[in-house]
Amino acid sequence: MTSETLPPSPMGKLPAAFAAVAPVALAAIIGNLATMPNLAPWYESLAKPPFNPPNGVFGPVWTLLYVLMAWAFFRILRSPDGAPRRRAIIFFLVQMAFNAAWSVAFFGFHSPLAGFVVILLLITTIAATVHAFLAVDRIAGGALVPYLGWVAFAMLLNASILWLN
Repeated sequence: MTSETLPPSPMGKLPAAFAAVAPVALAAIIGNLATMPNLAPWYESLAKPPFNPPNGVFGPVWTLLYVLMAWAFFRILRSPDGAPRRRAIIFFLVQMAFNAAWSVAFFGFHSPLAGFVVILLLITTIAATVHAFLAVDRIAGGALVPYLGWVAFAMLLNASILWLN
């Protein structure tokens, strides 16, 4: 199919921008609500591995990753309609739900075990999302690779905290 024969994007720029930012912002808000009131003293009391970054690293890294996620999702929402696009949208929304659920499980419930179960689901759905995005828009798929890498590192941290406590 040439670009001239592709069906047009089903969403205008402004609705797509809102639809791209909304689930990302919601996950970030839920994550912050679960994390902030519970961070100290419970989290501080946990034994952590030596490669655990300082707390001040997490906010800037997540901000950048959330911006990349919203931008990538915007590109998918603006892509031509079809089964691959719909699949990419579903995977993205599912992984965003697991993204928010991890903070609730780990920090909200004070449970590294629950966090680890959720992060296994999260990393699986992020990988599926990257794959689905690549099928629709290689740039959008590539934009999620840093997120996949960070969550893989977070999974290692979560597993280490679970092991040490």
